[in-house]
Amino acid sequence: MTEINASSPLDAKVAHSAGLMSGMLEMYPPQRIAVAWTGGKDSTVVLALWREVLKSKGKEASLVLVPQALSIDTGIKFPEVMSFRDRIALQWGVDVKVIRPDVDLTTYPVAEDPVKCCADLKIKPLQKAIEEFEIDLLITGIRRDEHPSRAGRKYMEVRDEPDHTLLNPILEWTEMDIWSFITMHQIPHCELYDQGYRSLGCQPCTTKGGDGERAGRSAEKERNLEQLTSMGYF
Repeated sequence: MTEINASSPLDAKVAHSAGLMSGMLEMYPPQRIAVAWTGGKDSTVVLALWREVLKSKGKEASLVLVPQALSIDTGIKFPEVMSFRDRIALQWGVDVKVIRPDVDLTTYPVAEDPVKCCADLKIKPLQKAIEEFEIDLLITGIRRDEHPSRAGRKYMEVRDEPDHTLLNPILEWTEMDIWSFITMHQIPHCELYDQGYRSLGCQPCTTKGGDGERAGRSAEKERNLEQLTSMGYF
């Protein structure tokens, strides 16, 4: 990432987000912190910011702090997203823990019940990984303006089963903020965005275009996003 321009209108938001992340290193050891990296634009921006925070902290202590990420591969995500994730992880030196569901996709009724499908393919594997890799703090890329159910989300949220805390450092960012930051600092992004997708989920539940950023997502899933959050989803 290039150096942040002090005259950028995003400066205050960037500084706030980076400050939240930096403060977490006073509370948790870096090896127990991970970014929830989907390969999408928002979590990639969060990962870029987290890398810079770790670089800064590492210099102060003469250490190399490696960013860690949890990435859920449901088996039905876009191959372009998974390829992008693997390529950028290598370029950026990210320790990616790839999480896969314990189901047989050849017989599983994918997307028939979006809530159950997300629970089985995303939530349960994520919860298992948080416990297995001893993650105390999970940094997400969710934003308040994405969905009505996220309007009241807090910067820090304590969760159980397993016990961990979510940090949501870009809550106040908008879709335009994300793309402005990506452009200004030359942050890479998945090529599917250039093809008309605005939000990237699993293939059966994602289409191009629409009037809103998440209009291409499964309508059934979007109606139940608050329920999914209560079950352990971001």
